[in-house]
Amino acid sequence: MNKILRYRLLILLALIVFTGVGFSYNSGKCKDEERPYREYKTKYVIVLIIDGPRYSETFGDSTCQYIPNLSKVLAPQGVLIKNFKNNGTTTTNSGHTAICTGNYQSVKNDGSELPKYPSMFQYFLNEKNLDSTHAWVITSKGKLNILANTKNNKWANKNTPSQYCGVDGKGEGYTNDAYTWRDAQTILKKHHPELVLINLLEVDVRGHQNEWPEYLQAIKTTDNTALNLWNFIQNDSIYKDNTTLIITNDHGRHTEGHKNGFVNHGDNCEGCRTIYMVGLGPDFKKNLVLDGEYDQLDISATIAEMLHFKMTTSKGEIMDLIFN
Repeated sequence: MNKILRYRLLILLALIVFTGVGFSYNSGKCKDEERPYREYKTKYVIVLIIDGPRYSETFGDSTCQYIPNLSKVLAPQGVLIKNFKNNGTTTTNSGHTAICTGNYQSVKNDGSELPKYPSMFQYFLNEKNLDSTHAWVITSKGKLNILANTKNNKWANKNTPSQYCGVDGKGEGYTNDAYTWRDAQTILKKHHPELVLINLLEVDVRGHQNEWPEYLQAIKTTDNTALNLWNFIQNDSIYKDNTTLIITNDHGRHTEGHKNGFVNHGDNCEGCRTIYMVGLGPDFKKNLVLDGEYDQLDISATIAEMLHFKMTTSKGEIMDLIFN
């Protein structure tokens, strides 16, 4: 073999080895099975889902007049992903299912159908060998108790998290967000679970009721609750400095001029698909704004990375760009 051919083969081998590393340089994502182990400061994760605000009334409004706390107080302390996406069915149960399982699935929206795949709660409790009090689903909408289980034969009724959904936490009806926030604080103080999802319904309900002023006020109210939750975390001796808070939506609403506008949602229009994500915590960059890049499936994948458990059925990817 002559020297020139040998030199070319060495270059080719070096390129193969270098580009074989698990990073995708276009997307900022990393293949979970090839990434090196990394220790995180995060020991607890809370996901707050504000149900159904339209992007044009949140970060799509350059003034962010209805979300002063999210835009001016919280996002600068962490990461804001604008034009975050729901790329699946844009309804409540389907959107929440995508976030929790890392899979898009059209789920019946009345609470009568369980997700096909196990959730991040089940994977977490199973791998860490913890009881149900270490993970909680706390929702204003009773029908979202489906997030605590799956119809997957291997996982059904196993490693299910604790739940407090709907009226009096019984998995039925809709309850006021003020009650949900009150009861969530009680649960967090008593159990200090490592993994929690909280759902607030008022924005979505006011939209469906075609009450424009009340819909806008609900966005302001949930904006206040988001700040209150972050302050609660910072003032709690167990959660302070080692808790990540992720704030996002399950879906948006119809674009203005499309069908009945803000009153409804559920199709493929940009208004229904476009949402946001704000992330704060000890492992996230500060004052970082990304436009696009990620979608709902990537939330649970990123949580699994921080808390060190595997979600083998998830199609989400880790949001590497947001880490320190």
